Amino acid sequence: MQIPAALSDDHLTIYLNDHLAGSTFGVELARRCRASNRGNEFGPFLEELVTEVETDREELERIMDRLERPHDRIKPAAGWLAEKLGRLKPNGRVLGYSPLSRLLELEGLSAGVRGKLALWRALRAIAPSEPRLSEAQLDRLTYRAEEQLEQLAAKQARAAQLALG
Repeated sequence: MQIPAALSDDHLTIYLNDHLAGSTFGVELARRCRASNRGNEFGPFLEELVTEVETDREELERIMDRLERPHDRIKPAAGWLAEKLGRLKPNGRVLGYSPLSRLLELEGLSAGVRGKLALWRALRAIAPSEPRLSEAQLDRLTYRAEEQLEQLAAKQARAAQLALG
């Protein structure tokens, strides 16, 4: 019988589930940002980013399954809730989306991608001693996260011009 993830004292299980929670937050944030930017210059990029972030979360779940690590149901739910609560922060408007909202969301997405990049690098570091991890897969995921960060940096700069300039 497998110990529930929430009760595990296994560091890898805890680490993976923490990142699963973070990826849940990231997917929800990316979807919200995409929905708020349809039809403007940020829309096409965010459409692609959402697809990639969703795919990365699925890849993490598959890695956890291959490593036979249980999925915590509580942490991802907390990540989902945290993203929803984050919508309550002031953005310079009483109601609705503002250019500041976009800038802050892009910054949040960048922070999430940096966390995801750290995850892929950590797993890559243990891959030589863990045959269930694919070094090629982790290299590909690392590269994609690095590309996402570069693209986000350019979009953040443009969002800062619109929000603050």
